[in-house]
Amino acid sequence: MFRHELSYYFSTPIAYIVIGLYLLAVSLFLWVIPGEWNILESGYADCAGLFSMSPWLLILLCPALTMRLFCEEKQSGTWDVLLSKRVSVARIVWSKFFAAWTITLLAILPCIVHYFVVYSIAEPVGNVDGGAFAGSMTGLVLLSGVFTSLGLLTAAVGRNQIVCFLLGAVLSFVLYWVTLQDHFASISRGVVDVRDVVFFCSIGVSAVLLTVFLLGRKQ
Repeated sequence: MFRHELSYYFSTPIAYIVIGLYLLAVSLFLWVIPGEWNILESGYADCAGLFSMSPWLLILLCPALTMRLFCEEKQSGTWDVLLSKRVSVARIVWSKFFAAWTITLLAILPCIVHYFVVYSIAEPVGNVDGGAFAGSMTGLVLLSGVFTSLGLLTAAVGRNQIVCFLLGAVLSFVLYWVTLQDHFASISRGVVDVRDVVFFCSIGVSAVLLTVFLLGRKQ
């Protein structure tokens, strides 16, 4: 089921559009558009701008990937077909979560290229805080998992894709602003605290399990 969900993303323009827009936006803000995130204007050899803007982009990216996960299947009747084959709701939900998260990771991981560019133009060459970059990337991966799980949850309760997208974006924004932002900033310092990792994982797993519960109760 995971392979089926993943292949669906790449059989439609969804994955290519989301990944392309994310990478384009990051590149433009880091190297072209003037502002606080522009590396060349800052005069510092670091990728802080990447990790300052990425959470806000992911707040929109993750719900865009998850908003269709249940609406389309329920409208087309595929949902009932899956359940008639004795496929558990938990298996369906976890497959959809990992497929959507994989697409998100495929958008995030190419951003490592920016680190090597900064590494090569730094004076002296290599004068970059690799520990902070690794910690920030770890935090971004965990944060994307949380946003994906929240998007999955709102996709299970929304009645159409637009509503699911808006609910996912708003819920992700509120949680990031209230609490996730502090834990992400902690990891971004380059020291990965187990408490921060457990916090991210607990929210992500809880959101997926709540999705399973809500869909199972409706069924």
